[in-house]
Parts: sequence; structure tokens; C-alpha cells
Amino acid sequence: MKRNSLLVASLVWLCGACSSADQADAQQPAGNQNATLTQQVAALSDAGKLAEAEQLARSQGAPGLALLGEVLVLRGQLAAADSVYRASITARAPGYRTAQAGLAELAWRRGDRAQSLQLAQTLTNAYVSGSNWNADDCVAAGRAFVIAGTTDKQAVKNALAAFDRAVEVDASNLEARLRVGDLFLDKYEAPEAKKSYEDALKLAPKNSRATLGLARVEDFYGRDEAGLVKASLQANPFMTNALLMVARKHLEVEAYDSADAVTRRALAVDSSSMTAWALLGASAWISGDSAEYKRALASARKLNPGASEFYSEMADAAVRNRRYGQGVQLAKLALAADTLSTRALGIVGTNELREGKMEEGRATLERAFAIDPYNVWHKNTLDLLDLVRTFKTIDRGNFVVVAPPKEADLMSVYLLPLLQEAYDTLSRRYQYKPAGKVRLEIYDRHADFSVRTVGLAGLGALGVSFGPVLAMDSPRARETNEFNWGATAWHELAHTFTLGSSGNRVPRWLSEGLSVAEERRARSGWGFDETLEFFEAYANGKLRPVSQLNEGFLRPRFPQETILSYNLASLVCEMIEQQWGAASIPALLKGYRDGLETPEVFLKVLKVTPDSLDRAFDAYMKKRYALPLAAVAPPGSPPGTAGPFVLAMRKAAELAKEGKTEEARTELLRAQAMFPDYAGPNGAAWQLAMIEKERGNLKAAVDQISRITTRNGTAFEAIMLEADMREQLGDTTGMKRALERVIWINPYDPAMHARLAVASTRTRDFKRAILERRAILALDPADKLDAQYELARALIDGGELAEARRTLLNVLEQSPAFEKAQTLLLELRSRAPATRDEEIG
Repeated sequence: MKRNSLLVASLVWLCGACSSADQADAQQPAGNQNATLTQQVAALSDAGKLAEAEQLARSQGAPGLALLGEVLVLRGQLAAADSVYRASITARAPGYRTAQAGLAELAWRRGDRAQSLQLAQTLTNAYVSGSNWNADDCVAAGRAFVIAGTTDKQAVKNALAAFDRAVEVDASNLEARLRVGDLFLDKYEAPEAKKSYEDALKLAPKNSRATLGLARVEDFYGRDEAGLVKASLQANPFMTNALLMVARKHLEVEAYDSADAVTRRALAVDSSSMTAWALLGASAWISGDSAEYKRALASARKLNPGASEFYSEMADAAVRNRRYGQGVQLAKLALAADTLSTRALGIVGTNELREGKMEEGRATLERAFAIDPYNVWHKNTLDLLDLVRTFKTIDRGNFVVVAPPKEADLMSVYLLPLLQEAYDTLSRRYQYKPAGKVRLEIYDRHADFSVRTVGLAGLGALGVSFGPVLAMDSPRARETNEFNWGATAWHELAHTFTLGSSGNRVPRWLSEGLSVAEERRARSGWGFDETLEFFEAYANGKLRPVSQLNEGFLRPRFPQETILSYNLASLVCEMIEQQWGAASIPALLKGYRDGLETPEVFLKVLKVTPDSLDRAFDAYMKKRYALPLAAVAPPGSPPGTAGPFVLAMRKAAELAKEGKTEEARTELLRAQAMFPDYAGPNGAAWQLAMIEKERGNLKAAVDQISRITTRNGTAFEAIMLEADMREQLGDTTGMKRALERVIWINPYDPAMHARLAVASTRTRDFKRAILERRAILALDPADKLDAQYELARALIDGGELAEARRTLLNVLEQSPAFEKAQTLLLELRSRAPATRDEEIG
């Protein structure tokens, strides 16, 4: 919804007013005589001084009635606000149109949609036919149009026009700017919303609502909003919406006690907040406190018997805690109370898609979009579903792979065997099997993947698991060297097992840690490698202890905390398995499935408290990684201080620049001794490999380069160098292993597949040779006939004679004069005559 287009569409409402004013207009002269009082009450309210704001409004008699009603709403005294609004309207007191808007909003909150729309329409009709409205009256009309916009798409545009008109009448009107920002953000126009909030802050630099609006914009983009929320609460410690935003974040990281405490602070200010009761209910429901949940629901029903927003907020909390199926059930309860709730429809539709119910999800989102065509998440998702209908589906074994036609055949050649291997391995380890087939969607554009996962482009992840449905980028969607698609697929499938075996109750940190640990078990070089940044962060206490590790994923304090937390979580899992045995991991997951919270699970399975596990892990880290921890700058060093490892690397670089190769080599070996497992770019191993290669000492060079390739699954250049050097050494088996790693980084080079096929044949790995020849065909080579001929040769070597014969007959059908295929077919017939069925086939 672009602002300019809205203004143009709304000009009729500004320019086509009737010449005659209604009686109410005659009693409301131009210019807002109540403006000063309005600003004073608003300033007190925005500072959280609600008692003083109420006292001031009461002291003004009739002119303060509408403002008193606004303050009473903020204090949760809805019945009193209703009476005051009605008194203002009856007396036609200054600001009575604000009272009309407030009365319509109260009816909406009670669930009386019909009365709310009727009251709103009365006000909007007066605005359209009237004239001489002051700024506050225009704001009131905008509020009424917002209500009307739930059933009338044009009314949303009219609301914006009314708010803009208020600013034209009175450029100092703060409320109008705040309402414009809220409207834009509610309709997913975050850039316009941000501009409106910034305009408001120019008028009132510490305005808590505008600051919170900017926080919501940051949250919309998936960025850290905590600083802005804090600033909003500093300006107004009693701002209910800011407190609830904090409570939601606590709930996301499973800090239920903290969420409850903040929510109760909000309720102490405004006991009529449906969102607050919903968050209290969600916390109780997630943690299994049925009595507290029932109390929260009862309080919500007193406010609105249908409690649609209560269930929608509950559903959203369930989804944020990865309980997608339960989120759908709760959102359907919301729909039972309000069939037009686009929020509930969106939750149902989006999560039906996450459960693999593609047609049901599409139909639900189409209903939502028909009601609210401004919802960019719904629009983008529906557009994506149209695209997915053009994808190719491969249904085999325990999996359904859905991918763009140009990707599907190649991806499935590798992924289906890998996924089945992972499925068998993980089902044994976690003593669990998914109920049905696992669906994997592959996207060759990262923007499409982002839409599938959150509904809006911009997600930075490589893959995602919803349990029965996985989605990931294809290698084509990413730069070479930053993505190992085999490791990503294994990682996401591991989530299917940890989520499923825990009833979707496993904490985020544990599920992610197990997925990384499973990557490492699957193949050397997969999973996160050890970096200097990781050990610097750990040594300086920048990473969270185990008991707070969820916050490292969901509330990062510095840009790299989330990515470093993946590695940290995997090491926690490795320690648990080493010290408590392999059976401890499934036992932890079972504890979560049975409804236990983390302290209870730790105590039952590991016989430790969270604090003692924190201490045990710290001791484990300091023992296991004593060398690299000693190689970084000491804790507390000034920013930018180089540790022994970096100093040694710098010295080696200086020596190399001076041509002192042997001295540089000595310094590099010293650096490597400090941090033996470093596999990053241009590290000691890489430079030592280059020195040895230059000297012609290929075996030593290979020894060094393999220190990288066995630890870093995306080191494309290093892996290719290893393959080349092993080939020069005559190590065909080693070359083959290196090329197999390359495929998981870049599978699009036919020459690479041919090279691997030849190496596989030489090492008598005929199954792999056949796979590589099939991969070449999947890449749609220029010479398809020759590619099929080479496949036939590989099939013969592998003993698959019938398939080889069919392949050759297909070649000759397309090109009867293909001499090599004729010769090979004659040779094949002499080895094993065809059956009649094979000849006919």
C-alpha cells in the first residue's frame, strides 16, 4: 500500500464534501479550541502519568470528557470510559467526535462487531458530508475508517486521508502522525510507518509511542528492537504495549517466569488488555499450568465472550514455540468466534502449509487475502504457491522432494540416498519415526525460500524444518564457499526427529545443537568448524551459559552471537553424550515430550541443576580447548588486542613478504601448534600447503590442506586443490574422496562429475560411477547421446546389464548411426543375450 496511491485514491473524500454542514458542524467552529488541553493530557499519558492525566481531564468538566474517556481506556476502566464517552456525545461537548470513535472501538473490543461498525459509520458519514472539522475531529474520523476497513477495503485508504487531513489542519498534531504510522505498519508498509514515527519524534523527541513504533518496525524486519523498546519504557515505564512486547520476547526464549512477571506489570496498568491475558494464558498453556490458563481465559471472556484475539495470540505464541499443529487448533478456535479474523486465518493457512497440507493452506490464505488484500505475507505466499505448482515432485521412499524442474533431477540423484541414510541413522538414534513422508522443498532463489519460511523476503538461514516439512536453498541460490547443501539437508532432517520425539517441546538451543552435532557425525568437515571469533567470544564471556543459551539464538546481543551459539550448543550436546552416555539425549527429549521444563529434565536425566551444568560445561570447554583459548587475547583485553595466534600469523606474513620463506614456515608451524584445528581462509594450514606445494613436496602439502578439508565443509578452493594434488600423487582414492566433498558445495559442473565418475570406476566404486553419470544427464548436457553412452558403460561395469541395454537402445533409437553405442550393444549382447521382454521394452 503505497502512500501516494492512497492519497490519490482518497481525494474524493477530501474534495467532494457537501456544501451544507450538519448541525453538529455548526456547533464545532474551525480551529481546535480544545487543542491545548488535548496536548497536555496526551503528554501526561505518554509519560505514564495516567493518574495526573485523569485528574486534569476531570477538572475541565464537559470539555475534558472525551479526553477522560481516552485516559480511562488506558487504565483499563472500560465501563467508566463508555459512560464518559456517552456523556460527551450527549452534550456535544468539545471533542465529542473523539468520544464517538472511542465508543466504536470499545464495542469492537467487546466483540460487538455490528454495533462497532454502526457507530463508526455514523462518524464516517458525518465526515464525508460535513466540513469545518478540526484536527482532532479528523483523527476521530480516521479511527472510525480503520474500523470500517475491516469490511471495506476503500475505508483503509480513507483512514489515511483523514489522518493526513488532520496534519494539514494542524501541523503540530502528534496523534495523527502516530495513527498514520500504526496504520502503515498494520498494513505491512514498514518504510512509510518508520517515516511517520520519525516525523512524530521531530515534534516530541521522547514520545514513547513513536519510539515503540520504531521498535515494531525493527521487529517487522527481524532486527533487534530491544534498545528501542527500552527507550520507550524509559519514557513511559507504564506503557502497556511496550511491556507486552518484552513479554512476548521472554515467551519466545521460554523464559516463562520472566514473561509472566512483565505481563502482570502490564495488567496492573490495564487489566482490560486482551493481549496481556492471552500472553499469560500462553505461558501457562506452554508450561502445562492448566489452572492458570483457565483463569486467564475466564478473564479474557469477561472482556469479550468470543475471545477471538485471545486465541489468536495464543496460536501465535504456540507457533513461535514451534508447536505448529497446536497453533492451527488454537487459531481455529479464534475463527469460531470471528470468521473474518485475518490474523487467525493467516495462522491457520501458514501452518497448514508447514504441516504439508498444501491445498488446505492455500484455500485458507486465499480467504484471508480476500478480506485483507494489503497483507504482504499472504500475497507473497500465494504467489509462491503458484510458482511451486510448476515445480517437479519426486516421491520415493520416506520422502517427497519438490524442486524447480531444472534442479529436481540433479538434486534427487544425491539427496534421496543421503536423506534415506540420514532417516535410518536418526530413527535408530532417537527411537522415533515421523508419522508420514517428509516433504523437502528446494528453492533456487533465496527470496522464495524466505517467503516459504516466514512470508517475507529477507530470512538469512539456509534451511528450515517445520517437522514434517523441510525447506532449503539449492546451491544455485547461494555463493560457492558459503553453503554445503548436503550438510544443510541432514541438519534440517535432524530437526524433524528432535522435534517429533519431543512433541515439539525441545528448546531451540538443544534442537539446533543436536542438528549441528548430527552433521559432524555424518561426514568429516560438516557442521560448524572452530573459528578464532568463537574462542575470542567464549574467552571474554560474550556467549551465554547453557541455562540461557536460547537467548543466544533469539535475543543476540552482538551480530555474530546467533551463529556462534549454534557451535556452542553442539558442543554442549557432545559433552552431555560423552559424560552421560548416548542414551541421555533421547531421554532428555522424552522428558520434554512428557511436559517437563528444562530444570526438571536436567535433574531427572542428568541429575544436575542448570547452574551446575553451566559450571560443568565451562570446565569441559577449558579442558578440551585449552590450546585455542590460550591462543586468543586474554579476557578483558582492550578491543582489537591481538592474541598469540594472531601475532604469530602477522609475524609469518611479514617474514614471507621479506622473502624469508623458511622463517615464515617456522612461525606458521608455531601458530598451528597454538590452534591446531583452525580451518579458516588463509590460515596456517593453507599457507604451509602453499609453501610445500611451491617446493614440490606434494605429500606434505596434502597433509596440510587436508587439515582444512576435513574440518571445513565449504572450503571449495582447498578441496579442489587437494583433489588436484592427490591426482598428481597417484592417490585416486583420495582424489575421489575430495571430489565427493566438492559435489556438496557445487554440483553444477559436468566436468567435475565426469572426473569423479572416472575416479570411481578406477577404484571399482561402480555404484558411484553410475550416480555421477546420471548427474551429468540431469544437468542437460549439450551431447546427451554421449552422456547416455557413458552411463551405459558405467551400468555395464556395475553389473546392471538390463538397464545398460535399455539405455543403449534409447541412444540408438535417437541416433541409429551412433557407432560407439552399436559396438557396446553388440558387446553386451555377446555377454548376456536379451530376453524377449527386454527387447520389446
